[in-house]
Amino acid sequence: MFISPAYAQGAEAGAGAIVMQLLPLVLIFVVFYFLLIRPQQKKMKEHRAMLASLKRGDRVITAGGIVAEVKSVKEGSDEMEVEIAPNVRVTVVRGTISSVIRPEVANDAKG
Repeated sequence: MFISPAYAQGAEAGAGAIVMQLLPLVLIFVVFYFLLIRPQQKKMKEHRAMLASLKRGDRVITAGGIVAEVKSVKEGSDEMEVEIAPNVRVTVVRGTISSVIRPEVANDAKG
């Protein structure tokens, strides 16, 4: 009985007001997904594929910045043996390999 007209008008538009308040948050989440989350997931998937395709003779860079050559890959295990200097072999975990150095094509070969 003692409800003001302004309060009564606010009650009618309650559902629309809630949607309009949540819309910016939903848009922010969508932008974060496409700009941050999705590219990171794609990069992680590519890194896992690269680690799975490592073979003997590949030159790799470890997470610590050491350049090494893969000497043996233990199937069914996360460990691999790499050579970091002549006759210096160490065992590393696959996850510590950050990238593979691909041999570049010589300019003379393009002919």
